[in-house]
Amino acid sequence: MKSVKSSQFVSSALISLVIFLLLLSASPAAFAQTLENEKGRGREILDTIKKDIVKNYYDPTFGGKDINAIFKSAEERINQATATGQILGIVAQTFMQFDDSHTYLVPPASADNVQHGWEMQMIGDKCYVVAVKQGSDAEAKGLKPGDQILLIGGYTPMRKNLQNLLFFLKSAKSMKVLVKKGDGTTERLEIMAKVRAGKRVLDLRSPNPGADISTLIREEENDAFRRHRFYDIGDEGIIWRMPSFNSEKVIDDLMIKAKGRKFLILDLRGNGGGYETALQRLTGYFFDRDVKIGDLKSRKESKILTAKTRGKNVFTGKLIVLVDGESGSASELFARVIQIEKRGTIIGDQTPGVVMQGTYFPHKSGLDLVFYYGVSVTTADLIMTDGKSLERVGVTPDELLIPTTEDLAAGRDPVLSRAATLAGLKIESEKAGQMFPVEWRP
Repeated sequence: MKSVKSSQFVSSALISLVIFLLLLSASPAAFAQTLENEKGRGREILDTIKKDIVKNYYDPTFGGKDINAIFKSAEERINQATATGQILGIVAQTFMQFDDSHTYLVPPASADNVQHGWEMQMIGDKCYVVAVKQGSDAEAKGLKPGDQILLIGGYTPMRKNLQNLLFFLKSAKSMKVLVKKGDGTTERLEIMAKVRAGKRVLDLRSPNPGADISTLIREEENDAFRRHRFYDIGDEGIIWRMPSFNSEKVIDDLMIKAKGRKFLILDLRGNGGGYETALQRLTGYFFDRDVKIGDLKSRKESKILTAKTRGKNVFTGKLIVLVDGESGSASELFARVIQIEKRGTIIGDQTPGVVMQGTYFPHKSGLDLVFYYGVSVTTADLIMTDGKSLERVGVTPDELLIPTTEDLAAGRDPVLSRAATLAGLKIESEKAGQMFPVEWRP
C-alpha cells in the first residue's frame, strides 16, 4: 500500500469511536455527562480494550510495542483532558497503534434507517460513484455514475480508509462531497439522506460462530440490497454474482446446478467475505483432492485451513473469477488459492488485503441506561501455501482490468465482458452492465 499523509488517513478505531460518541450525544437528555464522568467512561473503555488485546491479540509481542506504556500514557492524557473530544482522540490512538484490518471498536447500531441513495467504490486508486438511486436527493443534486469523489466528509477517500469512512458516515443525515465531473469541473454538494425512524438495530452481542464481523457490518451498512444472483447460459455455463460467503446451502445449490457445464464465471466483486466454513465449502468444489488454503497462525498455535474435495460433485469446467477493491477476506483467499493452484483465471482490480481473522468480544456500559458495544481483536493471520500473507497486499489479478469513467457513466461492464470472451461467449460490455442491476433497499 502507498503511504498516505496522516491528515488523509482515518483508522478503524478513530471512526468507530467517533460514531460511538456521536450516538451518545444523539440523546443529550439521556447521556448528559460531566467531563469527569466522560473521563471515567474513557478509562473504562481503555481498560476493556487493553484486557481484550492483551489476552487475545495474535502477536504476543504486539509488533514490538510496549502495550503497558501505550495504555498508561493514554490514561494519563485522559486525566488531563479538558474536553470530551480530547478523550475521543486519546482512546482512538490505542487502536491506531495496531493498524490492522480486524482490531477496532464496534459501536451500538443506530435505530434510524438512513439511506443516502448512492454508492461509491475505489476503482484503481480513485473513488468513483458507481450507482445512484432514482428519486434520491443524490439524483436531484446531479450526482452521476462516473463522477469522481475527491473529498467526503472532509476526508480524501483511499483504498485504506474508504470502508471506514462509509461506516463513519452511514448514520449522518447528510454527506458533504467534493465531486469531479466528467468534463473536469469540480462541484461541492451536500447530499441529504432519507431517514426513517425505526428499530433496525444490528445486534452484535452474539454473532454467529465463524462470521467475519467486518462483513456483517458492511452488509448492514449498504444501501444496496445484495443477494446471490445467477445468469444461466443454457448447457454452456453460469455467471454467478456472489455477494458474500454467507450460506453453504446456496453454494451447494448453485454448484450442483453448475455441474457438467463448460464454464463458471464467479463474480466476487463487492464480496467482503463471510464464513470460514463457506470458503472451505466453495473451494472444495473445484478440486478432486483436499486442498490446503493456508495456515492460521494465532498466538498459541498454528492451524491448517483445508478445503475438502466435494468428490463426485466437483466442477471440472473452466473457472473465471472476478474481483475488485471490495473483494475482501474469504473472496481474496478463494481467489488466491485458485491462482496458486492454477485452477482458473482471476480478472479485475487489486483486492484490498484484509484477510486476518478477528474475534468479536461483546461488552456493555452503564447501569440504568445500558448500551451494548464490542471489540474486534485480530486473533490470527493466514499464511498462504506460498509462505506469504495477503494482509495489506491483496491479490493481483492475472488480468488487471478496471472500468473507465466513461464505462461507469454509460453503465458498461468491460470486466464481465472480458470474462465472457475467455469463456467462449460474446457479451458486449453494454449488455454485461445490464445483467446484474443494482437493487436498492426499500
